[in-house]
Amino acid sequence: MNQPVAIGAVGAGAWGRNIVRTLDDLQVLRAIAEPSELLREPLASAFPGTEIVSDHRALVGRPDLQAVVIATPAPTHHRLAREFLLAGQDVLVEKPMTLTSSEAEDLVAVAEAHGRILMAGHLLLYKPAIAFIRGFLQEGKLGRVFTLHQERAKHGKARAAENALWSLGVHDVAALLHLAGTPPSRISATGHCGLRQGMEDDVYLHLEFPDGRHAHLHSSWLWPEDRRRLTIVGGRGMLVYDEKEETVTLHRRMIDAGLNNVDLGSETVFTGAAHFQPLAAELSHFIECVQTRRPPLSDGRQAVEVVRILEQVFPFTPA
Repeated sequence: MNQPVAIGAVGAGAWGRNIVRTLDDLQVLRAIAEPSELLREPLASAFPGTEIVSDHRALVGRPDLQAVVIATPAPTHHRLAREFLLAGQDVLVEKPMTLTSSEAEDLVAVAEAHGRILMAGHLLLYKPAIAFIRGFLQEGKLGRVFTLHQERAKHGKARAAENALWSLGVHDVAALLHLAGTPPSRISATGHCGLRQGMEDDVYLHLEFPDGRHAHLHSSWLWPEDRRRLTIVGGRGMLVYDEKEETVTLHRRMIDAGLNNVDLGSETVFTGAAHFQPLAAELSHFIECVQTRRPPLSDGRQAVEVVRILEQVFPFTPA
């Protein structure tokens, strides 16, 4: 029987508040570290009985906290995660895990040297549709895969410290690598800076894999529609994952050896649960990994590959 887990949350801002609430729902939240007094006051009202401190160091190395979830600004991720790992605590770090591949590799080395669980918050991997698609492809139902096209674009919040790929595309890069099952052999990207010089609002990332497959990702916060869709083109048809509707549709459309168009119709092959909560699934997975000591699906090594891709095309430079 798995032992109970007690977890601390570091950072309770916009996304961190969601993490805190979900950890509380899962009955594992024991303490919150949040430096902002304006944020601490409502936390005390919302989570009575939960210890709330202003400094993360009050949670470092505490024997009653087996693990922490870090949701602070990205430039602090490496330093904070390293402190907790060295103190013998398991760590989940929100995306991006770090801002350089060398920092990511350092965290992996520290975690492995101290026997700690290190997990990155790559939320898209915990959606059942992605697991379904991976199985569908592995079973060969789409035939040879030619291309994968991922879109994440909307009229969204422009960032001052990170471009659209770093802000919006981390989950998608993780998902593309998960579905491909291997690192790319070639990486390129183009981006357009419309609002500010040196900060891309609209980015196209291109990945080429050793077996000839190509993957393309469009990330933009300067777009008229909310587009969250993955399209996979194969020899036996085309698969479309609509993330907004949580459906996967198989289009039996192809071009045969004689270059003739073939259309055998379409069908919905997967429909997600209406009230599924991917954050709860991700955090439940982390809890299970802490209990069983099994490597997470989005472990540190997977996060290294994601950061390496982003770093290669757009090295992070603080504003």
